[in-house]
Amino acid sequence: MATAVLSIDTSALAENWHSLNAMAQCETAAVVKADAYGLGLSQIARTLSRAGARSFFVAVAEEGVALREILGKGPQINVFSGHMKGDTSLIRDAQLTPMLNSVDQMLLHVEALPGHPFGIQLDTGMNRLGLEAVEWAALRDIALPQNPKLIMSHLACADEPDHAMNAAQLKAFHEMTEDVAVPRSLAATGGTLLGPDYHFDMVRPGIGLYGGLPFVDARPVVELHIPVIQIRDVAVGESVGYGNTWIARSPSRIATISAGYADGILRGMGPNAHLHAGSSAVPVVGRISMDMIGVDVTGLAEEPETLELIGPHQSVDTVAGFADSIGYEILTSLGGRYKRIYL
Repeated sequence: MATAVLSIDTSALAENWHSLNAMAQCETAAVVKADAYGLGLSQIARTLSRAGARSFFVAVAEEGVALREILGKGPQINVFSGHMKGDTSLIRDAQLTPMLNSVDQMLLHVEALPGHPFGIQLDTGMNRLGLEAVEWAALRDIALPQNPKLIMSHLACADEPDHAMNAAQLKAFHEMTEDVAVPRSLAATGGTLLGPDYHFDMVRPGIGLYGGLPFVDARPVVELHIPVIQIRDVAVGESVGYGNTWIARSPSRIATISAGYADGILRGMGPNAHLHAGSSAVPVVGRISMDMIGVDVTGLAEEPETLELIGPHQSVDTVAGFADSIGYEILTSLGGRYKRIYL
C-alpha cells in the first residue's frame, strides 16, 4: 500500500483537554475550527464531548452546522466570525451562538433573530476582530440588556509569556468588562498557561488539545508514517528530483516515499527536513514534489518500509520548523489522501 498512515490518538486528545481543564479555574471549552485543526471534526468533537467539553468554538457558521449535526442538541456552539449576511438561517436552525464583532453585526442579529443567543467579541489590541473600546462604550447599554452569553477577546502574544502585550490586553479587557455581569473569556491555549489572572469564566484551548506548542506538556496526538515506494543507488555526480538541486557527493541509497505537497508536506521544508527510521534521522534530498519525496537512507542497516515524519522522534512543531512555520499550519494542511486511523 502506497498510502501514508495518519494516526490520531483520541485518548491523548482527551487527556490534553483534562490537563488544561485541571489548570483552569473555570469552564474549559474546545476550539474545533478548520475540521478540528485538520484531524477530522466528527471523531475529534465526539472525543472532546465525552471528555467533558460543553462549549465549542468554530470559525464560521457552516462549521457550526456540521458540528451541531455531530453533537446534537445541548452543547453551546460559538461562531468566531459572528453573524454574517447569509448566516441567519444557519444560526437559527442549528442554534449557533455568534460572537458579534461590530455594530453592523449587532444590528443584523437583533433585527433578523430577535431573542436568539449571541456573544460579543471585543478588540483589546490585536486589531483583528471585535468591537473597539469606543464602539463598545456606545453599544453596551443596548447589548447588555439582551443578555449576551459570553464576552470574549483574544491575546496576540500569549505564546510569549513575558511579552508586554499580554498584560496590556489583560488590563484593557478588565477596563472594558469589569462591571459587566456576563461570563467572560480571554484565554486560548497560551492564555490558559499564563495562569488564573487570564482565565475569567471560560478558557478555550485549541492547539494545545492537539499536542502543539505552547503546551509543552501536551501528549502527542498525531503520528504520520509514509511508505517507501522504491530505493535506488545513486552514483557520485547524479542528481535527485526536479531542478537537479541535490547532487550525490558519495555513493548513496535514495528512498522515494509516497507523499508530497499535495498531502500538506510543505515544499519549503525540503532543504532542512528529515524523517526517521526508528531512532535514525534520514534527510530529505532534492525538492519535495506533489506526491513523492527523496530521502537519503544510505546509512541505515536495513531498508525501511516506512519512514516517520511526525511521531515519537519529532513533533509537529519540529516538522513545522523545517519550513520556518508553526504546528498549526502543518496540522491544518494535512491532506485527504492519508489513511486515517483513530486510536
